[in-house]
Amino acid sequence: MKNKVQKGGVLSVVAPYAVTSGQGVLVGALFGVATGDAASGAVVEIDRTGVFDITALTADVGAQGAKIYWDNTNRRLTVTVGTNALVGCLTAAKGGSDTTARVLLDGVVR
Repeated sequence: MKNKVQKGGVLSVVAPYAVTSGQGVLVGALFGVATGDAASGAVVEIDRTGVFDITALTADVGAQGAKIYWDNTNRRLTVTVGTNALVGCLTAAKGGSDTTARVLLDGVVR
């Protein structure tokens, strides 16, 4: 196939804020995990698919399979819908004292 550009699991994006490796990054409808550190406005690669442990609202609880959202203001996952973007689902239950959530990303926010 001559028209395929790349697989698309990892994409280069312009960092909307300073990011560190392993941090969630939301750019428009693209969500992924930074593969390295980057200053705001610099190019950073994000991994858009797979299972990751990502910073989450500590007080939240959720069962395996529950939908999980990105709170871009606080730059963390949450179970609260509100204006937050749906980024995936929990692959393991999240307890109320957990600082991270294990999430399956599919690469496009909803």
